[in-house]
Amino acid sequence: QVQLVESGGGLVQPGGSLNLSCAASVDILKANVMAWYRQAPGKHRVLVAVITKDGITDYADSVKGRFTISRDNAKNTVYLQMSALKPEDTTVYYCNADYGSGPSRRLFWGQGTQVTVSS
Repeated sequence: QVQLVESGGGLVQPGGSLNLSCAASVDILKANVMAWYRQAPGKHRVLVAVITKDGITDYADSVKGRFTISRDNAKNTVYLQMSALKPEDTTVYYCNADYGSGPSRRLFWGQGTQVTVSS
């Protein structure tokens, strides 16, 4: 079982920055990918950013140029640096880990951290 613990959410003014962290209970190098998702009330969870074990990253169009995903393998932690935040970035952000392959592949989720962008 993989446990993911997010932190770093909070209230920030438009144009501000926040840094989210996701600490994993197991070696993140064994994960296929690590990712951040977000989910607004009544909507589907959507991918924000993803990073592979080789450090390849990808982002949703809505956050490109503003958000940066990174990882510290020694700390088993993935980060999401968010800048130039907009009110529409307000929602709950979830860390995700993809482990295993074939029948043993599993997705794990953190509990979520609230990000609120408001003046």
